[in-house]
Amino acid sequence: MSRKKLVRFKENEENPNVVQHGKAIFETIKGNWNESQFKNDHPLVVELACGRGEFTVGLARNFPHQNFIGVDIKGSRIWKGSSIATAEGISNVGFLRTQIELLDASFAPDEISELWITFPDPFPRDGDEKRRLTSPRFLEMYKPLLKKDGIIHFKTDNTGLFDYSLELFQSRPDIELIGFTHDFYQSEWKDDHFGIQTRYEKMFSEKGEKIKYLKCRFV
Repeated sequence: MSRKKLVRFKENEENPNVVQHGKAIFETIKGNWNESQFKNDHPLVVELACGRGEFTVGLARNFPHQNFIGVDIKGSRIWKGSSIATAEGISNVGFLRTQIELLDASFAPDEISELWITFPDPFPRDGDEKRRLTSPRFLEMYKPLLKKDGIIHFKTDNTGLFDYSLELFQSRPDIELIGFTHDFYQSEWKDDHFGIQTRYEKMFSEKGEKIKYLKCRFV
């Protein structure tokens, strides 16, 4: 392991806005995010596969009366968003280092107000369907964690993953599709995101890839 990574992992261990295995709070955080981590009762918004945390931190800047949690297993990526939030004194953002498959070990039923799935790995092979973050396996995990009428946002550059997800969501009687677009930056929702872009989104957009977006909720 490189020295740079070791330094970043050490800073994650010391930074209170990172919740990860080895910290006492990691074992007790489920159902207690507002009380233990944020010390308020503001709504919790969770971004899955947050990477370097650009989107999580960007949302936190724009919505000071909501709490934002970026989830990723890569500690060296989380370190970036954690460090930016610390340097800017942004107190309504945190990061959870865990596998997304274990999300329900860190959140209680009805604890999440909104869920963002941003540019996840598309896992294009049919045999990898269960690994897609919009697959039935994951939807069944998200459903009890979201509050009533809690919104799921999904953004991707991958047409195959988007079409798969859209078809699945439309086929489920327990999901209400609020809206979708195959060209986010020409849609009615583009200004709702305050121009916040991840590194990957910028890269895809510069290559001419259209960004796809949908939002839905369980009913």
